[in-house]
Amino acid sequence: MKKENRKLAQEKRAKARKKAKVMHILKIVGIALASAIVLGALIWLLLWSSADKKEEDSTNTPTTESTTNTETKEPVLLTDTSLEVKDGDTVNIDYVGSIDGVEFAGGNTQGMGTQLVIGSHSYIDDFEEQLIGHKVGEEVDVLVTFPEDYGKDDLNGKEALFKVVINGIYE
Repeated sequence: MKKENRKLAQEKRAKARKKAKVMHILKIVGIALASAIVLGALIWLLLWSSADKKEEDSTNTPTTESTTNTETKEPVLLTDTSLEVKDGDTVNIDYVGSIDGVEFAGGNTQGMGTQLVIGSHSYIDDFEEQLIGHKVGEEVDVLVTFPEDYGKDDLNGKEALFKVVINGIYE
């Protein structure tokens, strides 16, 4: 009887090993299949997203010259010369300031351009308001008076003329 029990036990273990081997293979196949599905879904998503972006880019062709970086979503600078500056616009300007015909330190953008929100009152006197109604590309003479307590002795209370060029209006 012991031999028969031993033989049955060996057969049972052999069946268990065979079953474990089959389960191991099924597990590997399942993981591979799941990985393939996920990879396929990612590739589809990338291709779909890329095709959607290309379609969007081709339908949103700007009609005015612009400087934009679509990857970082920077604002678009419109340089259409028919555009007029309005209160609330963000503009890009260059300027050279002078007092009695002499340029003063810090009163020149050196052609680098600077952004200004019209109506923010971040510039002295009524500098911003004098740009309203002027068009992109125009050169505007802006006459202002520095406050008495401006903080720079050579500018305190002085009248200054800024030659301003409106480079563009941000969309």
